[in-house]
Amino acid sequence: MVFKRLLGSLGMGGPTVDTVLEGGAVLPGGLLHGQVHLEGGNADVDIEHITLELLARVEAEGHDGEDEGAVIFERFTVGGGFRLAEGERHAVPFAVTLPWETPLTELYGQPLGIVLGVRTELAVAGARDKGDLDPLTIGPLPVQEAILEALGGLGFGFVSADLELGHVHGTGQQLPFYQEIELTPPPHYAHAVNEIELTFLASPGGVEIVLEADKRGGFFSGGHDTLGRHAVSHDSVAHTDWAAEVDAWVRALVEHRAAYASHGHPPHDGGWAHKSEGHGHDEHHGSGPGMGTVIAAGAAGLAVGVVGGMVAAEVVDEVGDFFEGDEEGEED
Repeated sequence: MVFKRLLGSLGMGGPTVDTVLEGGAVLPGGLLHGQVHLEGGNADVDIEHITLELLARVEAEGHDGEDEGAVIFERFTVGGGFRLAEGERHAVPFAVTLPWETPLTELYGQPLGIVLGVRTELAVAGARDKGDLDPLTIGPLPVQEAILEALGGLGFGFVSADLELGHVHGTGQQLPFYQEIELTPPPHYAHAVNEIELTFLASPGGVEIVLEADKRGGFFSGGHDTLGRHAVSHDSVAHTDWAAEVDAWVRALVEHRAAYASHGHPPHDGGWAHKSEGHGHDEHHGSGPGMGTVIAAGAAGLAVGVVGGMVAAEVVDEVGDFFEGDEEGEED
């Protein structure tokens, strides 16, 4: 729980709402458990519906550079159709399934700088109020963790992570945005690329992995970049040599980039896709704290260390600051 607010649009003396999520990180496609706690005000009211909204802080390319805004990427009705008596306390338990493409917010308990929130909307007698707001913590699926560990073992370093409005064409992407995890290459790749960007697109059957080399190197233009794409199943974790597999992906990407630089256009085959970034985002917000973190390969594989950026408590504060500031501009 982060906030417990009087539902202002329902008037003074109206009910209050306090949503409590069960502790710990949830996996993409997994169940989010919790309870919505209601407390009646100074009169009986009819609760028409209780809805949970999943929100994400998303960046979009605009005419004046990058803007940030809140995107609602899923809604769940978890209760309603009952009367809440004056002063009555009532709890509504829920278990909702998260979208498979829900972005990762942490790795080994350390935040990646991605801001997700769960907001509770209460409808009473035709009036709706967006009440309680809580941070949503998402950990990696086993196959995502195996790939990240392999990258760490190969010497890649974590730079930052963000959410971009737009679509990766040629994939099965469902959400209106995608996550980019930016990595620096190890010395034996540093001569060829300055940066690798990684995107996971999970689904019930597996995960699509999209890799992009050196986005800022000048070889790609117009917001449409050439990417390497690979698909793996969820049950491939235990019987795959991930270090060799991921290294082969990176080698193919580097060779593809070199061919693009030499010939001015990429080869056309089924292993490559394109990104299209969104434009014209209406809301603008200042950037939050930067993530000064690195990924290092250790005895347990990939580990994230915070070296002067955001810590868990600051993520909680940023969820509230960012999404509360976004509410006034939203339409019902």
